[in-house]
Amino acid sequence: MKSTIYASVSAAAMLLGAQGAMAQDAVSDGVVKIGVLGDMSGVYSTGFSGKGAVDAVRMAVEDFGGTVLGKPIEVISADHQNKADVASATAREWIDTEHVDMITDLTNSAVGLAVQRLASDKKTITINTGSASSALTGSECTKYGIHYGYDTHALPVGTATAVVKNGGDSWYFITADYAFGHALEDNTSEVVETLGGEVLGSSDVPLSSNDFSSYLLQAQSSGAKVIGLANAGQDTVNTIKQAHEFGIVAGGQQLAGMLVLISDVKSLGTDVAAGLQFTSGWYWNADDASREWTKRYMEFSGGAAPTFPHAADYSLTMAYLNAIKAAGTDDPDKVRAELGKQPIDDFFAKGGMIREDGLLVHDMYLLKVKSGGSDPWDVADVVRTIPGDEAYASLENGGCPLVQ
Repeated sequence: MKSTIYASVSAAAMLLGAQGAMAQDAVSDGVVKIGVLGDMSGVYSTGFSGKGAVDAVRMAVEDFGGTVLGKPIEVISADHQNKADVASATAREWIDTEHVDMITDLTNSAVGLAVQRLASDKKTITINTGSASSALTGSECTKYGIHYGYDTHALPVGTATAVVKNGGDSWYFITADYAFGHALEDNTSEVVETLGGEVLGSSDVPLSSNDFSSYLLQAQSSGAKVIGLANAGQDTVNTIKQAHEFGIVAGGQQLAGMLVLISDVKSLGTDVAAGLQFTSGWYWNADDASREWTKRYMEFSGGAAPTFPHAADYSLTMAYLNAIKAAGTDDPDKVRAELGKQPIDDFFAKGGMIREDGLLVHDMYLLKVKSGGSDPWDVADVVRTIPGDEAYASLENGGCPLVQ
């Protein structure tokens, strides 16, 4: 009888030990670690990256409960300085030494493309909210790379279409001289020309320039009805400010900001930006769910209204953690599979789905700057909701070589 009892106790102990080992194995290194790798001090730090992005991820982790599968969730962050080599070195150290499970933000398309390639080689999921280049899920797509929020195909579908149909049929571009700017110019040019318009020229401008005067004069002398701004962040703000000082809009030309955030409009002031149309992945004052989340985010982060990349950071973090929970593990292959199965249907993305090529397809919004809102952050009206299947390239035409 004693031997039977001892055998039963021993078997129970072995079972508990095996269950503990299985739980430990389900979450690698006993912790789920998320890395926010962004521009923390440069031209994109206010609206795309910076503290706002980190706060959004931390808020999602807190709302999720701080643990997943019984293991803690940690968030770390770093400044890539808008340099692909710095970003790649940081990502490599995070994956090899810090055992980071997922990397997000990745503002700056050169950074995003480089880190996505490196991370995929190491079987690490990247969920990019900051970069815009459609190459992330096109020619440069990877098994573990996800593009979440917008891309250079979706942006001009809203803005350029509206401008051309309203008579703005000749364009000159002021373009950020790297992967993002060129992709945005190319995608916008395609929309303009498909609608019967023409592109008269462009000026390539180094990132983080302070003086846009010579480029604006070239645009002015081109005679184009529309000056398309294929840049973002502080570069867009500086371009619009200087165009206003030169009286370019007063002289009859129109500015079209191809990637504008509400933080940019706030910086410019609605008088300077009045009438500007732009396409966004989300707007905080669009519905009750967005307003409620924004109120909580502002309390969490210290007062600044969230931009759409910051809202995307929260949404993707929730989606990633829910995928781990559903998969029962943080194994990247199983988590990526779950991310492709579950709908992304929250305050940020209505009816969204992550496709095989890694692209989150969801509705986009054409906004127009207004004045006199009741809230200092209420700077625009939603002119049109653009269905996701209209905003984004189809899977067949996206160009991802992994898609058969």
